[in-house]
Amino acid sequence: MVLATELYAALQLPEQHYGTTVKKWINDLYDFPDGIRKPVRFQEYAPRKIEGVNLWQDYYLCVELAKQITLRSRSRNKQKYAKQLATAAAEEKHHGLSQAQFLHLLRVTKAMCLVSCQEECERRHLRRFRERNGDSAAGWWRYRAELLGYNHEELREKVRRRGLNQPHSQREMLAQVDPLELIRAGIIDLFMAIGKSPSYAQHMGHLAKLLSASMDLEIIDDQQQVDLFTRAFDPELAEKLKAPVEEQLVAA
Repeated sequence: MVLATELYAALQLPEQHYGTTVKKWINDLYDFPDGIRKPVRFQEYAPRKIEGVNLWQDYYLCVELAKQITLRSRSRNKQKYAKQLATAAAEEKHHGLSQAQFLHLLRVTKAMCLVSCQEECERRHLRRFRERNGDSAAGWWRYRAELLGYNHEELREKVRRRGLNQPHSQREMLAQVDPLELIRAGIIDLFMAIGKSPSYAQHMGHLAKLLSASMDLEIIDDQQQVDLFTRAFDPELAEKLKAPVEEQLVAA
């Protein structure tokens, strides 16, 4: 999964043409594996919800679409990024899902709305990391930052550039910058905790984030019994949502 704003910045395209260019991106014709067509909403792209006033409409783009956009661009950097995206697209194709696997991912994605599930999967992932490293947690944060694709300082800089309040924890920063990233991180933690490969876990995380956007999912702090927008929360719903994640962790 690639953000339109980040792809646009990486390609170093003129800021003043962002709106027109990105609108063209999602309405143009592309040569997809199933034929020449326009990108399908919630399949190849999805609008990104951002709180507050934003000058630019952002989108989540699937890797294949981002690759084709990059190849068509007039950017001097397109070869570098097209190669990176081609590698990522090949990995996504390799990790194709059956219908049963997709439905399972859908269930655990909904479960990962809960902060308690996110934190438990991170703890289980850390436990497996320690088991593989002689019961040592040395290097954990660097390893996890590389796996997720960002670190604490990068997030802090994004928060600063947007003029937001400076939170202390990585979770608080993600909640401000991109709440659905918490779901992606939780899914990656889950699949790493049960012994899947990094590329598989990352692919599942990307898919889960796209599913989250398509279903308008929100992060829920079930430990405080309110979500991040302070709405009332049903604890019975939490137990139903947690079930597939608990089953996965127990079976591992």
